[in-house]
Amino acid sequence: MNELLYRTAVNWDDIPAIEVRPGVRRKVYSTDQVMLAWHELAVGMTLNPHSHDDFDQLVLILAGRCRYYVDGVPHSLSAGSMLLVPAGSPHYIEPTEGPCVNVDVFTPPRADFLASAWHPA
Repeated sequence: MNELLYRTAVNWDDIPAIEVRPGVRRKVYSTDQVMLAWHELAVGMTLNPHSHDDFDQLVLILAGRCRYYVDGVPHSLSAGSMLLVPAGSPHYIEPTEGPCVNVDVFTPPRADFLASAWHPA
């Protein structure tokens, strides 16, 4: 556990973004127990249907608009919308007006995102 994470106030603007693939930028903030993943998604990006069996995912849309598909059902979301993606449910996001910016909450943290997580100096 990094004790500095529990004593440091952070602004998303101070965390560098990485380009995951064309049209998708990500910032990750994580402790040992919970992870926040910020995404900026361009309209027309390559869609990425997937699922994860080990954890639920909470989604909060901060800007833009999208269709978020969970178990094949489309949900129209805009700034302020929230959605729960249950563990094991196939899902993906399709930005429709953007960029679409969202924050995902994962607990426990996603192991595949940990390498790109921000850590205080």
